[in-house]
Amino acid sequence: MDYWEDLGGIPAASGPSVVTIGNFDGVHRGHREVLSTVVKEAKKRDARSVVITFDPHPALVHRPEAAPNQIMGLSDKKKFIEEVGVDALLVLPYTLEFSKLTAEEFVTRYIAEPLKACAVVVGHDVRFGRDNEGDFRRMQELGEQLGFDVIGIDDFGEDRRCSSTWVREALADGEVEAAAEILGRPHRMVGEVIHGAARGRELGFPTANLSPESTGFIPADGVYAGWLIDEGNRKWPAAISVGSNPTFEGVPRQVEAHVIDRKDSGVEDFNLYGQRVVVEFVQRLRPMVAYRGIEALVEQITEDVERTREVLLSGQ
Repeated sequence: MDYWEDLGGIPAASGPSVVTIGNFDGVHRGHREVLSTVVKEAKKRDARSVVITFDPHPALVHRPEAAPNQIMGLSDKKKFIEEVGVDALLVLPYTLEFSKLTAEEFVTRYIAEPLKACAVVVGHDVRFGRDNEGDFRRMQELGEQLGFDVIGIDDFGEDRRCSSTWVREALADGEVEAAAEILGRPHRMVGEVIHGAARGRELGFPTANLSPESTGFIPADGVYAGWLIDEGNRKWPAAISVGSNPTFEGVPRQVEAHVIDRKDSGVEDFNLYGQRVVVEFVQRLRPMVAYRGIEALVEQITEDVERTREVLLSGQ
């Protein structure tokens, strides 16, 4: 997939394109329905399939104090858009100046002219341009004016429309299995492994602590069964802790994963420091609670590891 960070990256001789626009945070099942339609329509028209998205999320520019936490970082967004088979991704820097473009200016400058759009695929609830003045009907009018077809996509989902908001709600409640149903895959975070307080190692359960700069929505506090994927793309079963660990005072909220059942060498020799890893959340085992004494905590962690093993490895 070609990746363009501005209009200057688009080849001058680029042929016709089938285009869609959106934030695509999470690249969930509803998003993939739109993206798949773009890819199929482009093949039918012998055109290039192109996705336009924005960085940062517009809400972070207009109302940063109320902006939703992002489900995934830009690198994951690129990865999952590419997996659908899209030919090119154009990431437009979103600024206050950019937001002042009228609907016609945006479509003309960023879709019709540089991408030579022959079709635009959007949901019926699409909004674009200054103050969200553009809607589906306006896109149809601009298509007639600028020479491209407009293909509308119905909402995807049965009891409720698949949406990024729904994913965030599920994750905020710790319902990672529900989030996975909407996403079509387990929710994940990506980040560098950093040094922590080493309490897990002292208790016999060393953990890979994710950097505070990691990307991905942090689910509700608790203990989860999941996977850790290292830079060598090796996938390890892991018991994952999210929270401030109330058994110890003064511990900031963090995400840490304890890899289990490594048979090739001792867990204590498993050095992931400095690696950029993926942590996937499969099932919430319990909420985060405080324990009276180290002995009770160790007993609970031992039980968490056993339950993680049951959840992840029972079918293998």
